[in-house]
Amino acid sequence: MNDAAPAPTPAPAPRRARVRAPELIGRGGWLNTGDQQYTLGDLRGKIVVLDFWTFCCINCLHVLDELRELEEKHRDTVVIIGVHSPKFVHEADHQAVVDAVERYQVRHPVLDDPELVTWKQYAVRAWPTLVVVDPEGYVVAQHAGEGHAHAIAALVAELEAEHAAKGTLRRGDGPYVAPEPVAGGLRFPGKAIALPSGNFLVSDTTRNQLVELEPDGESVVRRIGDGEFNEPQGLAPLPDGRVAVADTVNHAIRAYDPETGAVEVLAGTGKQWWQGSPTAGPARETALSSPWDVAWWDGRLWIAMAGVHQLWSYDPVADTVRVEAGTTNEGLVDGDAAEAWFAQPSGLAADGERLWIADSENSALRWIGLDGVVRTAVGTGLFDFGHRDGEAGQALMQHPLGVTVLPDGSVAVSDTYNHALRRYDPASGEVTTLATDLREPSDAVLVGEDIVVVESARHRLTRLRLPEEAVRVEAVAHRTRRAPTEVAPGRLRLDVVFQAPAGQKLDTRYGPSTRLLVSATPPELLAGGEGAGSDLSRELEIDPSVGEGVLHVSAMAASCDDDPVGGTSRSKTGGEYPACHVHQQDWGVPVLVSAGGVSRLPLVLAGMDEEPVGPQV
Repeated sequence: MNDAAPAPTPAPAPRRARVRAPELIGRGGWLNTGDQQYTLGDLRGKIVVLDFWTFCCINCLHVLDELRELEEKHRDTVVIIGVHSPKFVHEADHQAVVDAVERYQVRHPVLDDPELVTWKQYAVRAWPTLVVVDPEGYVVAQHAGEGHAHAIAALVAELEAEHAAKGTLRRGDGPYVAPEPVAGGLRFPGKAIALPSGNFLVSDTTRNQLVELEPDGESVVRRIGDGEFNEPQGLAPLPDGRVAVADTVNHAIRAYDPETGAVEVLAGTGKQWWQGSPTAGPARETALSSPWDVAWWDGRLWIAMAGVHQLWSYDPVADTVRVEAGTTNEGLVDGDAAEAWFAQPSGLAADGERLWIADSENSALRWIGLDGVVRTAVGTGLFDFGHRDGEAGQALMQHPLGVTVLPDGSVAVSDTYNHALRRYDPASGEVTTLATDLREPSDAVLVGEDIVVVESARHRLTRLRLPEEAVRVEAVAHRTRRAPTEVAPGRLRLDVVFQAPAGQKLDTRYGPSTRLLVSATPPELLAGGEGAGSDLSRELEIDPSVGEGVLHVSAMAASCDDDPVGGTSRSKTGGEYPACHVHQQDWGVPVLVSAGGVSRLPLVLAGMDEEPVGPQV
């Protein structure tokens, strides 16, 4: 007698909206493929993850790191394709993309799409965006922002099982071909300082080390780091003689002792900070997010926390860290430190009364005073940039990464994407150009009457004599290349579309699990609907008298693994509390007010199983 229960009926394959994926087109061609060109047809049978990124974007760099585990674990079934979609003019330069792929150790094929052809075909609206294409060539999911590796890994497992059963899954090596290694003393150096000995200490970012150089800036004295660092950037002398290091991809601040060679962690847990994490606490128990530069000022070590658009500080006496300025919203808003907005602050320099900030994504030079107020010296926001000297209110820069205080109280700015060294004089309010024909300068160090520039993309330090008069350059102004969305005047329905990934549900245990913040540049564009709220849908009122502008939308949703056992939500690893995930994205949507424009603006925050994404083909 057989008492066993009958075998369960196999669960049907999950229902998904499937849209035929558009072709991959990019005038810049392919990288990391051994000069081979590919079409989607060549990739049939593989699960393809398209990563729409641009190398200026810190969230895009986070996603590169998030995808590495998926890339290794599913190398025989998954092909990740980076679709490089530039924001800044410099990022449309093919050599700059080649450099970025090496700089950030991208280990998958990259399609260079300088004219945003593929970006538009997939209806992408934000950096970064991930699109999943199944082995039969259909789009099955789209995710905007970072933090989606968990959901994509779960989807990949489903697709592997589904298409293995159908016979449509093709295993084997993908199209990635590793480039030849390049020799040299430095490789994409980030920041530098002068040591008391007269030597230079440089963060050798791509090689994950620090390098001490002789005063000639070329001869290597020693290399520091054997696995401790991961893409280090900023350096700052500490009062005790050690050097603080912004260990960017490890999300940590370390201290290096030039006398003993010892390296230790000052702050950070090694894990990335997410919304809801503590913003103050014991230094080595509080998470950080992509610290890019450090500077000693006002009795503390200040940290340019590029990953969350804030300034933090480390107090060595209390051994604590805390947020000093910024809300995590990305943009340019001055005022009280707690209310100010930044966009990837990446360079710091102190002059006693002020802490100067290279606010890179805003193409801005800003500063915070001892009064705790943030002010902007040069720059207007996320979408206007260029190379224009003159009065600071109309001067333009392009993604600066470094600032250096000069002996006369003026500030040298490493104007990275303009390949220039600029100068702002607070006394006159004028911006001038000190030097051009540098290659992605990311920092500069004063040495006597000279200034030593870190030419990151030339892999060297370059010594310049500070000139008495600035070099004159022709003024150039740019606006981000993305085509604006035409919106109708009057009522505009904003819908941030979010559906918790399979196996998760919205976390409402402690109140609303979603947040929506809306503003505009200029503010007059919105006659109503601005501000914060918990509903992901909102009625906006577009002022018909304002012809164009930018809608700034920030959305967040929290979801937790849904595995109820006896009515109690439990984690998949057996604990009483589910693993939770934060999905967050900031959009800057350029809009043009037009009578024939749309009356609904949908923005996709996470993967959707029911609503098609991308164009219908």
